[in-house]
Amino acid sequence: MMFPKKYWTIAIAALLILMALIMISYNVKQTSETGFMRKLVLETAWPLESVKNRSIKAIKENWNRYLFLIGLVEENQRLKKKNDLLASQLVQYQEGYWEALRLQKMLKIKGPLNATPVVAEVIDREQSSVFKSILIDKGTAHGLKVGFPVLNDQGIVGRITECSWHVSRVMLIVDENSNVAALLQGSRTHGVLQGAGAAGCRLKYIPKKEEVKIGDAVISSGLGGVFPKGTILGVVASVDKKEGGLFQRIDVQPSVDFGKLEEILVLVLQKDHNR
Repeated sequence: MMFPKKYWTIAIAALLILMALIMISYNVKQTSETGFMRKLVLETAWPLESVKNRSIKAIKENWNRYLFLIGLVEENQRLKKKNDLLASQLVQYQEGYWEALRLQKMLKIKGPLNATPVVAEVIDREQSSVFKSILIDKGTAHGLKVGFPVLNDQGIVGRITECSWHVSRVMLIVDENSNVAALLQGSRTHGVLQGAGAAGCRLKYIPKKEEVKIGDAVISSGLGGVFPKGTILGVVASVDKKEGGLFQRIDVQPSVDFGKLEEILVLVLQKDHNR
């Protein structure tokens, strides 16, 4: 049975609609299944996606680690600066402590009743083979004069030989031009302690008949009125009676460590003493 031509269009449209409904129905039934092309795309994309994710994760971790290290470096630098500051302050406090101890010892030095102690700081030193002297930061403006005795807590240092307003030169007892009236503490034998440069000092005019031993103390005799009596000068280092003449050769090790002088004490005498 043939359809009139006027019904062909309607028949084709109905057929197309029916086919569309069948395909929709089929797709609905197959929603739980993944097509081959989709599977291929997923299989191809997974490694790329995994590499991308790992790369992003690695970059993120490295960046966080970089930020952490930067912060750690900055913290270390801050702590180092703080540590350096504390170390510097500690050195200053220790230096102040030791200086206070040295000054405390010097202020205990007993000088003549007519003497006023003046503390000075060593600012320079001359240590040639013959001449041994230091410069101190006190002068005539502080009451100092040529001839005044200079001491520290270890004993007699020397005497002032030059003075300006705020600086003075002190000749040390090891200078070859230095002579100090001295005596052996044990025997009370008088002599003169003369500077011997790098060799220290030499005690002169001690008769050979006097018994002198290594280690005997040599002190100031007080004669001349410059150095206070009984102040330590040094100890006997060697004794030789074999030289010709009437006197012994006695080498003396000074009690003062002149290489470590930092502060000294000048006895400002009320009466002018010049020698």
